[in-house]
Amino acid sequence: MPKRQYMASIDVGAFYIRTMIVECSGEEENVPRVLGVGEVPSAGLRKGTVVDMEELAKSIGASVEKAESMSGVSVSQVTVSLGGQNTRTQVSKGVVAVGRADGEVTQEDIDRILHSAGEVDIPVNNEIVHVIPRTYRLDDQVGIKNPIGMKGVRLEVEALIVEGFSPQMKNLLQCLHFAGLDVQQFIFSPIAAAESVLDRKQKELGTVLLDIGVSGTGLVIFEENDILHTTVIPIGSGHITNDIAIGIRTSIDIAERVKNEYGTALVERVNKREDIDLSLIDSSESGEVSRYHIAEIIEARMEELFESVNQELKKVGRKGLLPSGAVLVGGGAKLPGAVDLAKHILQLPATIGYPRGLGGVLDKIDDPSYAVVSGLVQWQKNQDAGVDKSFLNRFGISEQWENSVSEVGSSFWNWIKKFLP
Repeated sequence: MPKRQYMASIDVGAFYIRTMIVECSGEEENVPRVLGVGEVPSAGLRKGTVVDMEELAKSIGASVEKAESMSGVSVSQVTVSLGGQNTRTQVSKGVVAVGRADGEVTQEDIDRILHSAGEVDIPVNNEIVHVIPRTYRLDDQVGIKNPIGMKGVRLEVEALIVEGFSPQMKNLLQCLHFAGLDVQQFIFSPIAAAESVLDRKQKELGTVLLDIGVSGTGLVIFEENDILHTTVIPIGSGHITNDIAIGIRTSIDIAERVKNEYGTALVERVNKREDIDLSLIDSSESGEVSRYHIAEIIEARMEELFESVNQELKKVGRKGLLPSGAVLVGGGAKLPGAVDLAKHILQLPATIGYPRGLGGVLDKIDDPSYAVVSGLVQWQKNQDAGVDKSFLNRFGISEQWENSVSEVGSSFWNWIKKFLP
């Protein structure tokens, strides 16, 4: 009987912290079963940057506790999302000689060539998060996706390098330690979301995934099952809320409710004479605002977002040229009219993406907001990820330092638990 394995992931978002615990049998074809999820409001983050470590550690801990309570499983090791506007990418190449005398390519050769591709110049405050192979070349054989077992002399790779902002990663790592958790991997948020909502055909034909979050929109472009480009556009659903708050001169909380309950990204769907009574939203408010005006505000900001997406598509020569179109995930994807506006501006098919490839309590995660946290556990399973502490060394963080932080974090978390409801 296959041994049961438990995996846990945490999506550290600007609006919510989401934790998921799944069970795997250990077999490759096994579908992970969702056992528990925990969602709590995020605190201590601003625009993807840690601004209050204690508050963020409390939010993470509360989210994990909810998932543990629902699943009946305690976890200490997690895979964590990494977002933020400081993430950047570049393309790199690596070359090695095949190690075996008979010329057969082995996993050791793959490890060496990816290490070679990762030896690139990066800004002082950046660290490499992913080295993702696009295509291999073995002697005169080109376009190879998996060279293991093939024979040759000279192995080359073209890889996509994803870099994270080192101070942000260190601070997030420490917050997780304070919550009594060890990090197995950081995964770039839009790449994780793609693992959850895109199938192989979409990645082969060509598609762009947009993870519309609060402070920004993660973007990743696929073609021929390769990642062509990924970035973060500094426009998110929180900017729409801010625009509404300024436009109707109300608080952020009221503006958020107006957006969620009455908002649409298409002005043409709203009657110009329709008004919103603010007193029905909050008794302390008075007066009426035009729903048409709200739609104008939302449409203007969403147009700006999709035009920025077009600019990113143009950079890689794929503007209007992706047969599988655009897939929208994240909280901002649920805004009425967003899909139709995306179709119009991007001149591509567009749909909302929902997590797939999981079993268990699916009613809890049948939402585009859960794309990232679902993709994290699937990435971990598909990559056969073990506990990898190599990224700690890249930060100049010794294992002794890590153990010290873990001990301090455990004591710290036991203390702050007393103040949680």
